[in-house]
Amino acid sequence: MEQHEMNFWDLCVVIGRAFGRLCRKAWDVCCRMMKLTYRYCWIVCTIVVLGIAASLYYTRADNTIYRMDAIAILNGPSIQQFEQAYAPLRSGRLLPKEDARLYEIIHSHKAHSFTTFRVIDCLEDGKADYVDFKSKSSPKDTVEVQMHDRLCLQFRIKARDLDLVPEIEQAMLTCLNRNEAMRRSYEVYAANLRDEVNFNHSQAQKLDSLTSQYYFHNRLGEQPVSSINAHMIWTGDWRVHLFLDDIYEQRERLQLDDYRMQLATAPVVLENHFVADPRPVNGRNKMVVIFFLLGWIGGCALAEIVDKRKAIAEWLKK
Repeated sequence: MEQHEMNFWDLCVVIGRAFGRLCRKAWDVCCRMMKLTYRYCWIVCTIVVLGIAASLYYTRADNTIYRMDAIAILNGPSIQQFEQAYAPLRSGRLLPKEDARLYEIIHSHKAHSFTTFRVIDCLEDGKADYVDFKSKSSPKDTVEVQMHDRLCLQFRIKARDLDLVPEIEQAMLTCLNRNEAMRRSYEVYAANLRDEVNFNHSQAQKLDSLTSQYYFHNRLGEQPVSSINAHMIWTGDWRVHLFLDDIYEQRERLQLDDYRMQLATAPVVLENHFVADPRPVNGRNKMVVIFFLLGWIGGCALAEIVDKRKAIAEWLKK
């Protein structure tokens, strides 16, 4: 028997036919639901109204759920070490006895859904550009580079429990910074960072001495004056200009290192406190639409049962 090999065109035809059958089936279901809505409008409308009422109750002010986000800076620990220390917060059941209060908050569902997201550095300048909330980035991506020393922490909390956010933040940092493996990584990182800061300060002083030596050993009137353009005049030895780019680059390094030194007080620190996303998880408009559709589907399902009640009764009697 001769076998026919499928080419790309045959594959497109098969996919197109399958998609057409799926669309035809979906249209048939929609037509059936519209017919049931017309025949049993009192059933469907009742279920829809109940669904909308449920959505309004679910999205009441004190039950509004917000996402709390903060950027965590890892001073030495790797992403793997952090994820291992963060695992008890995800489950809420493996927290040590020292974190009894945090366990109580998580166990009572006042705060839940503890997750982490990677922070992306597009320019590779050591500064965060955006947070990959959709988890689309790859560790091998060379354009949208994942930062190795920053993570976005997120959890969810109801509006009536927002007063607990500072307590949760402090308890979370205490739990993470108690991890022994991360503390050892932090000690090595802090020692290397201090050496780097001291080295950069000494190099900056050397560059400053090279540029200022001429001015300290010559009187102002004896310093040469050179015109660069119509709007700028260079005063002093023109050779000093060779060090300006190095001075500016060294100053940028000093600022970055001083900022890192200021934040390197623990293995994990927050670059900013937890702040609520202004868009709630259970926004009223979104929930009304979702509950309306669920109510319509549920009402049509109930109407279908009522419509086929005789056939169902005959089937049950067999």
